Amino acid sequence: MKFERATALAQEANRLLREVSESNETVAITEAGRTAAYLVSAAEYQRIEDRLELLEGLARGEQDYREGKVVSNEEAAQRLKRWLD
Repeated sequence: MKFERATALAQEANRLLREVSESNETVAITEAGRTAAYLVSAAEYQRIEDRLELLEGLARGEQDYREGKVVSNEEAAQRLKRWLD
């Protein structure tokens, strides 16, 4: 991960955007010595969103399982068949 000061972002936004887009490397933007934000490419952002969506779906499934909101394999197969037909 690369680090840049917020002033560099303001002064060199085009260069930083091009570098991030081309390299897929995340850039931490710092302000007063602390990380204030992250600059990521659109492709990396989409990968993060996709992973988050998958993890949220898994968490919902685990919660449903804990709450007993489950069906047998046979029932699931029947529902899927009806849905696909």
